[in-house]
Amino acid sequence: MPSVVIAAHNEEHLIGACLRAIAEQDFGEDVQVVVSANGCTDRTAEVARRAGAEVVDRPEPGKTAALNAGDAVATTFPRIYLDADIILPPHALSSFTTRLGSGAGCLAVVPRRRLETSGRPWPVRAYFAINERLPVFQTGLFGRGVIVLSEEGRARFPAFPSLIADDLFLDSLYTETERAVVDDVEVTVEAPHTTRDLLRRLERVRRGNAQMRAAGADGTLALTVRRPQRWAWLTEVVLPHPRLAPSAIAYVSITLAAAILARRQVQDISRTWGRDESTRGGSASGRAEGRS
Repeated sequence: MPSVVIAAHNEEHLIGACLRAIAEQDFGEDVQVVVSANGCTDRTAEVARRAGAEVVDRPEPGKTAALNAGDAVATTFPRIYLDADIILPPHALSSFTTRLGSGAGCLAVVPRRRLETSGRPWPVRAYFAINERLPVFQTGLFGRGVIVLSEEGRARFPAFPSLIADDLFLDSLYTETERAVVDDVEVTVEAPHTTRDLLRRLERVRRGNAQMRAAGADGTLALTVRRPQRWAWLTEVVLPHPRLAPSAIAYVSITLAAAILARRQVQDISRTWGRDESTRGGSASGRAEGRS
C-alpha cells in the first residue's frame, strides 16, 4: 500500500483536484494520503480532511519541515512525495509501483513532465524552450512535482535536511542506475505566468541548489550533488538546434539575472516557500499587472 505525502501551504484551490486524482487511481490497493498543511491561512486542511486525507496541521511554514512531519505519519511504501498542484494520471501509482518492483535495483522513480507554457509571455516560453531540452531535466528527479521512493530508497536518509532544495537532495542520493523516469506516466508542470514570477522561482532554485552544494562540499551532508553543466544550453541544445538561438538570448539573460538575485541576503529563507504564486491563481504580480 503506497503512502502519499503532500506538503501544502495555502493550497485550498488546488489540493482538491490533486486528492481526487489519487482517489481515482486504477490501483488495486488502498492508498494512505497524508497532507502536511503548514503555515496555512486558508482552508487547505479542511479541504484535505473532507477528501479523506490524514492531515498534519502545523502553524509554521516551511516545506522540508512539513515533509518530515508528513513522513512521521506515513507508514507504508512506496513513499510518494507529491506537490499539491500536480494531477496524477489514473495509471500512475500502478506504473510507479511496477517499476520499483521490477527487480532492476531501482530505488527512485519520477514521471515524464510536460511543461505548460501556452499563454505565457515570449521570454518565459523562450526560457523553457531551452530548459526542457537540457539533459539534466531528462534524467533528474527534480522539476516534476512528484518523486517516488521504495522502502530501501527511503532508508537512505533519516530526514529531509533544513534546506530549500528537497528534490535536488533526493536526486543526489541515488546513482543513475538507481533512479528512473517512468515514460508511460506524464504530469503537467505549469510554467510561471510572468517573467517576474519565473525570476522569483529561479532565484529560489539557485539559492537552494547553492545551499545543497555547499552542504555537500563541507561535509554537512554526506552526498555528492550534481555539478552544474553551465554550457549545456549551448553544446547540447543550441548547437544541435540552431533555430533556438533567439530563445537562448532570453534563457541566458534570465539565468544571469536569477543568479544575481540569488546572491541577495534573505532573512530566514529556510522557513519560506518562495514558490511561484502565478500558477496558483494568487499572484500579486500576475495577470493583473500584465504579461511582464
